Amino acid sequence: MSLFWRIFALNAVVLGTATALLLWAPVTVSVPVVLTEAVILVGGLAVMLVANVALLRLGLAPLERLTRLMTTVDLLRPGQRLPAHGGGEVAEVIRTFNAMLERLEQERAASSARVLLAQEAERRRIAQELHDEVGQSMTAILLGLKRAADDAPEALRRDLHEVQEITRDSLDEVRRLVRRLRPGVLDDLGLVSALTSLTEEIATHTGLKIARRFDADLPALDPETELVLYRVVQESLTNAARHADAERVTVALRAADGAVVLSVTDDGCGINAPCEGAGIRGMRERALLIGGTLTITPAAGTGTPVAPAGTRATTPATAPGGRLAAGTTTPGGLATRPAGRAGTHVRLTAPLSGKQP
Repeated sequence: MSLFWRIFALNAVVLGTATALLLWAPVTVSVPVVLTEAVILVGGLAVMLVANVALLRLGLAPLERLTRLMTTVDLLRPGQRLPAHGGGEVAEVIRTFNAMLERLEQERAASSARVLLAQEAERRRIAQELHDEVGQSMTAILLGLKRAADDAPEALRRDLHEVQEITRDSLDEVRRLVRRLRPGVLDDLGLVSALTSLTEEIATHTGLKIARRFDADLPALDPETELVLYRVVQESLTNAARHADAERVTVALRAADGAVVLSVTDDGCGINAPCEGAGIRGMRERALLIGGTLTITPAAGTGTPVAPAGTRATTPATAPGGRLAAGTTTPGGLATRPAGRAGTHVRLTAPLSGKQP
């Protein structure tokens, strides 16, 4: 039924009911109208208006739901749809809007994939140039300074040694930037080793106490999925150190129900979802790249957990000899959270097969 005939039918029901009541009810209208009759007429009019409002609200409810979805829809949160029943105009508008959302989500996912792949290629190029050009040049400078210091008089040798230390620190910083731009250990040794190296490095530079809880029998993942998981952990740890004022973080990874579930939980001050920045939106775009879904919700009492699909916490990582790996916390490797601070739960769910067709 079209919207026009639906509204007509609703009004016809109200007016028809009012007419039937006037015909069969034992009520008469005098001339002039007495007070009791006026009260009855006004009461009947009020009942008609209330009934008309209720029926119109019921009939136009699909349009209200469509309006709310239009104002809140986010292409980085795919799958938001309205059910379309029947064959009327309202149902057709809802079906058209759902089809438009499907098309926009596909186009957004494709464009985000191209941007992220280009970004990773540029990161790789810059990292290679830093390693080959800047790194080699600074190494040559260090060797030259060492030779000069060996031949210099004692008074000048001390100054040259100080310059050597400054240059060596700068070279270490360049190498750290290279590792952050393109984690070579991810390509060479796999995701678990790369995450272990990342957490140890961030713990060393920021003072965070990071616990690692990785499943021992993780399935093989495609390179895109591994890179997305690595970047999500990298961004989450960066947020915990810079913005959440966190002290402890737990990074957990496990496979469950055909998905890989990654979670990063901190004891920081939480996050305000309406104020999501470029970093969190970048994580959402990366999740879409592998067909995953990233959710961020308040988690009072638990800090800020970040979870990409296919990852959840399991046993603490151990170093050779059965000891807890460097950077873990106890008991059980779980990060705790001070009372009175709001936490955030971030979860990414991605299929093991990676990007969806």
